[in-house]
Amino acid sequence: MVRRVGFLIFFILSFAGANALQEAIDRAEPGSRLELPAGEYHGNIVIGKPLIIDGIDRSATIVGDGNGTVVKIRSDYVTLKNLTILGSGSEHQTLDAGISIKDATHVTVDNCKIDDCLFGIDMEQVKHSAITRNWIRSKPFSLGLRGDAIRLWYSTDNNISRNHVTHSRDVVVWYSHGNTISHNFGEYSRYSLHFMYTGRNYVLYNTYEHNSVGIFFMYSRDTVAVGNVIKNSLGTTGLGIGLKDASNFELRNNTVIYCARGLYIDRSPYQPDQNNTITGNRIIYNSEGIHFHSLSIANNIVGNIFKGNIENVVDDDEVLLHSSQNFWDGNYWDDYEGFDKNRDGIGDTPYNLYYYADRMWLLNPNVKFFYASPVITIMNFLAKLAPISEPVRLLTDAHPVMFEKDLERGIAQ
Repeated sequence: MVRRVGFLIFFILSFAGANALQEAIDRAEPGSRLELPAGEYHGNIVIGKPLIIDGIDRSATIVGDGNGTVVKIRSDYVTLKNLTILGSGSEHQTLDAGISIKDATHVTVDNCKIDDCLFGIDMEQVKHSAITRNWIRSKPFSLGLRGDAIRLWYSTDNNISRNHVTHSRDVVVWYSHGNTISHNFGEYSRYSLHFMYTGRNYVLYNTYEHNSVGIFFMYSRDTVAVGNVIKNSLGTTGLGIGLKDASNFELRNNTVIYCARGLYIDRSPYQPDQNNTITGNRIIYNSEGIHFHSLSIANNIVGNIFKGNIENVVDDDEVLLHSSQNFWDGNYWDDYEGFDKNRDGIGDTPYNLYYYADRMWLLNPNVKFFYASPVITIMNFLAKLAPISEPVRLLTDAHPVMFEKDLERGIAQ
C-alpha cells in the first residue's frame, strides 16, 4: 500500500539540514509517496528503495550542485513525476545527468522537466520501465559537447514515449532490445534517434525536425519503423533515415521531407539471407530521395512516393550500381513519362531511371544550388536528348503508379 508522507517533507524542511529531500527519502518506508510542495530542493540525491516522488505541477525543483548527477535511482519500482530537475555536472566520462537509472526494473519518469543537465536520462541495464511526457534539454554547449537527452545501455523492453527533446546531442539506444519509442518530438539536436547493435525495437509515430540526422539504425536488425515524420535534416551529413549494416527492417508509412538525403542505405541488409522492406513512405522534396552506398542489395522498395526530389535515387558506386540490384515495384515517380491507356492506375511501360555522366550535380554537390536554373535545365534536356556517353540504368520499376493519391490512401490506412 502506498503511504502519503507529504507532511514529512514540511517537518524535515523546518528542522533538518541542507539536503532535506535526501533525509525524507531515507526516512520514508519502501513504497511511500512523497508529494513535494512548491519550492527548491537540493540535489544530489540517491533513491535506493521503491518510492514515488511527485512534484504535483513541476513547481517542485530539484537543483544539483553542478557536479555529478542530480537524481540517482538504484531500486526497482521507483516513480518520479511532475518534477523540475536542474544543474548536473558537465563531465562526459562520468555521464553527469539529470536522472541516472541503473540495474532497475519498473521505473517511471513522467512529466518531468530536465534542463541544464549534460545528459538528460541515463538508463543502464534497465527493464520494463517507462520514460514518458518529459521535456529535456542539455547544457548550452556546442552540438558535439552536449550530452544525450535519453541514453539506453543494455536496456530492454522499455517504453519511451511522448517526450520533447531539444538542444541536446542524441537519443541513443545501445545494445538494447524490445523497446518501444513512440510519439516523441525532437529538434535542434544531432541524432534525433541513434541505434547501435540493437534488435526487435519499435519506432512509431515520432516527429523529428531541424536535426542533423533523423533516425539512424547501425549494426542492428529486426526493427520496425512506422509513421515517423522527419523534416529538415540539413547540412553535409543531413539525412532522414539511415540504414548501416541493418537487416530485416521494415520502414513503413514514414514521411521524409526537406532533407539533404531522404534515405541513406549502406551495406544493408547486412545478412545475406535477409531483406529490408521499404514500403508506403513519402520521400518528398529532398535533395536526394534514396542514396545507396557500398554493397546495398536485396531491399524491397515497394509502394513509395518519390516526389519533388532533386534526384530520386543516387548510387555512389558507378561501377557496380547496387541500386539496380534491389526490388522496385509499384512506386509513384513524379518524373515518369509513360501513359496509362487502360486506366488501371499503372503505367503501361516500366519506369527506368538512368545515370547520365554529364549530369554535373551528381559529381559536384555544389552545383545543386543552380538546379532548375535555365542553364542547368537546358543541360539536363541535352543530356537526355543526346548523351555524350551511354547512360547507365539505376533501376527499373515494372509497375509505376500513375497517381500519387492512389498510394496516399494506402499510407493513410
